[in-house]
Amino acid sequence: MADHPIHIIGGGLAGSEAAWQAASLGTPVVVHEMRPGRQTLVHKTDRLAELVCSNSFRGDKLDNAVGLLKEEMRRLGSLVMREADRARVPAGAALAVDRDAFSQGVTDAISTHPLITVVREEVARVPDPASGMFPLIVATGPLTSDTLAADLKTLVGDDDLYFYDAISPIVLAETIDRTKVFRASRWDRSLRSDGAGGTTAAPAPSGPACGADAGHGDYLNCPFSRAEYEAFYDALIHAESATVHDFDREKFFEGCLPIEVMAHRGADTLRFGPMKPVGLVDPRSGRTPYAVVQLRQDNLAGDHFSLVGFQTQLKWSEQARVLHLIPGLEHAEFARLGMVHRNTYINGPKVLRATWQTRMRDDLFFAGQISGVEGYVESAASGLLAGRNAAAIARGEEPRVAPRETAIGALAYYVSHADPRYYQPTNITFGIMPPLELGPRKKVDRKSAQSARALRALQEWMHAGTPVVP
Repeated sequence: MADHPIHIIGGGLAGSEAAWQAASLGTPVVVHEMRPGRQTLVHKTDRLAELVCSNSFRGDKLDNAVGLLKEEMRRLGSLVMREADRARVPAGAALAVDRDAFSQGVTDAISTHPLITVVREEVARVPDPASGMFPLIVATGPLTSDTLAADLKTLVGDDDLYFYDAISPIVLAETIDRTKVFRASRWDRSLRSDGAGGTTAAPAPSGPACGADAGHGDYLNCPFSRAEYEAFYDALIHAESATVHDFDREKFFEGCLPIEVMAHRGADTLRFGPMKPVGLVDPRSGRTPYAVVQLRQDNLAGDHFSLVGFQTQLKWSEQARVLHLIPGLEHAEFARLGMVHRNTYINGPKVLRATWQTRMRDDLFFAGQISGVEGYVESAASGLLAGRNAAAIARGEEPRVAPRETAIGALAYYVSHADPRYYQPTNITFGIMPPLELGPRKKVDRKSAQSARALRALQEWMHAGTPVVP
């Protein structure tokens, strides 16, 4: 067992996963988490791995890339996936969780592990090389403190160390008018185990992290007529946004654009995005609505529902006015309204290797959203590999690069090799994985074949005795 601990700054999804992986390999870990002494604008608790945006980990089938990434992580002993599976709430073929049960499960696992020490303190600057805090994983997430962000900007030499993100409102279930909404999954899809570690379900197109249902869930659907949609759209585009510092330089992640930003791109943009009615039929009319707002269960009790794909930066008074125009939400009460916040990330291709090590020094790693990935699952996946490789450094071994044929390896390769001139945080997609040389002609069959190839490559890599050197 390695006697020298690795240090991790940040106890979010990536930091918690990294700590678990390193400790599971016998390496002592010290996790530095600034909460509750120093809170952020959006965190509500002091628990590790708190989910502040959606409660959805997105699709959980092997015919979409994020479903493949989840399966790879499960096979690699992921703590995040273990606790997400335990805290699952109904969401059809997606994996959504009770966010309180999930974060409590991660917190309990990390806090009781004999090789992990959690220190509740803010690390305001990157430690000095003589501090003894290396190997070091920086996993401070999208809400890195201003002082540490300024220090990181000096370290990585990048003036573009942020973009803006927005979170969706949450409505109290008892205030939804059930006479106006209907429960359904898009295309009536549901998730079923095939008994062999995979899943079976009718194929569905995969979408961005913050997109609409895309065929994955048990949702409450608020149907719009054309007149209702036009009234909602008009109110939305004339609503007043909250003031954001440096707003003239704002950069939103395309997959999680605020609804009002999308609306200003055209009257039908929302109907082809988070409000698309495709695959949904209102059982009362027997027709597809003109537009739909979907509500996803947010906790196990079922008393909170989040508005899917409805990130917003509107002023709270404006949000209440506009959201009450949604059929079924005319008298709704909101447990949380949407808000905008700054997300911090580095330009991965300039800074990182495919091991999540920095190019400037072997014993410094980045993981999570600050490393240039987008999404809960991707953040945890980066922490998984960073934790394993930091543990290898601590033991005097070589770090390993996961095969590019795998989702977890393809993500690491993309973050470290994309064009740095146009880089922004990325989700996992089949498009960043090597294509099949020969394969099925149908798109869904190609995706399934890519997943099968990935799991074979992962199995071989997991059991290989020779380290793969970057």
